[in-house]
Amino acid sequence: MYHEIDLDKIDRNAEPPTEEPARQYYFMAKCRDWVKGFEQKNHRLPCASVVNMGCQMNARDSEKLSGILSDIGYEQTEDGNADFVICNTCTVRENANNRVYGRLGSLHGCKKKNPRMKIALCGCMMQEKTVVDKIKSSYRFVDLIFGTHNIYMFAELLYRCLTSDSMIVDVLEGTDRIVEELPARRRYSFKSGVNIMFGCNNFCSYCIVPYVRGRERSRKPEDIVKEIESLVADGVCEVMLLGQNVNSYGKNLKSPVTFSDLLRMINKIDGLKRIRFMTSHPKDLSDELILAMKECDKVCRHLHLPLQSGSSGILSAMNRHYDKEQYLALVKKLREAIPDIAITTDIIVGFPGETREDFMETLDVVRQVEYDSAFTFIYSKRTGTAAASMENQCDPAEVNERFDMLLKEVQAISMRRAEARTGTVGEVLVEEVNAKDSSLVTGRLSENAVVHFPGNADMIGKIYPVRLTECRGFYYLGELVQGADCNPDFSEKIFSENACK
Repeated sequence: MYHEIDLDKIDRNAEPPTEEPARQYYFMAKCRDWVKGFEQKNHRLPCASVVNMGCQMNARDSEKLSGILSDIGYEQTEDGNADFVICNTCTVRENANNRVYGRLGSLHGCKKKNPRMKIALCGCMMQEKTVVDKIKSSYRFVDLIFGTHNIYMFAELLYRCLTSDSMIVDVLEGTDRIVEELPARRRYSFKSGVNIMFGCNNFCSYCIVPYVRGRERSRKPEDIVKEIESLVADGVCEVMLLGQNVNSYGKNLKSPVTFSDLLRMINKIDGLKRIRFMTSHPKDLSDELILAMKECDKVCRHLHLPLQSGSSGILSAMNRHYDKEQYLALVKKLREAIPDIAITTDIIVGFPGETREDFMETLDVVRQVEYDSAFTFIYSKRTGTAAASMENQCDPAEVNERFDMLLKEVQAISMRRAEARTGTVGEVLVEEVNAKDSSLVTGRLSENAVVHFPGNADMIGKIYPVRLTECRGFYYLGELVQGADCNPDFSEKIFSENACK
């Protein structure tokens, strides 16, 4: 629908529409007029910089912001000389907030040199009242603030910002709205993130996300399929389905659809080669979903399944709704159904009340599961979460010792599993020319491992069979298999069954 709309034909003198997304098209047209005026006065187009500071969900939101700015007429830039800078913030950890304040300090200097620069802040951090109050009092040079629930209103808010000398603050406490058919400017031509749901209902005791992203809201499956079909027609061969907990997709729809149902629908889309998704919560990983992953040939052989802790007691304190035994049982089902699957995870060390015995339970799970990789974190208090006020905060010196022990174990296991792939052949989606050696291209296996092999820019966005000749820890060097077809039936399995035991 969006691509059929000519912004120049919209009547800007009429009253703004009340329905979405027509209202936003109207304000995009109004902003385009502003851009034309800027160009006439300055003999150039205005420049914009979109700074993504968060997760994959933020990255996809940033693509939407970039798409709107591009269609309005802004040129995109990465430097501090932009006429409009928008920072899409994260707030999952306190240091993420500190990064934003540091960035604002730098931008303040830029604005002093270019007083007409406009600075906007959006994203999860802006959903915190204490943060907004601090910016309003200490960072008065910021021009626009909005949050996660009204990102679809960006064109309207931008117009207000461009035509006002006052700070615009428009943060909604919550919403049940999902507005479709707005533009996006993708970072990659051949792959794209696709939001399938928004928000989270889990309330893990260490996590701020449910408070800033709101309750779970699922997009209609037909809208998701339509978007992916449009992306495929535009050259996309891989999609990443995004949600705070994709396993709970569809529960709030009028006609409930499970995530496994959605995977099967997407798997039928002609021209699509790969389907990835994240993040999966163990409590909602059903047998039906495991079967769909096994049977859908386009679903990548990789699952990110956050553990957080191997101690059942700590998991209960975290409000994770599963215990150690249940988690291990899920991994067993996964490995039995999909022997070549790569499993990655998140682990927190030093959660309040964690004892040495609790930590050893985590280490035991790591050794049993044998993760292909793990994101490991030292627990830090997050204001606004239940865990922040818990007693028995752990001794930092002991936590650092545990963290080092965990990291050493994870790296040793990851290396061993990676080395087991050496000599096998897998299909690699080429993503870019190698940044350090232009004679190489860089891509990813279905299992998400990185591979570098000889090639050129013409190969970007295409899938090639590659023999993994050398393991370099967390990536491979490879060689193109000459004369082989680039189809799913060609590839040898990355793992032998013995390597997965």
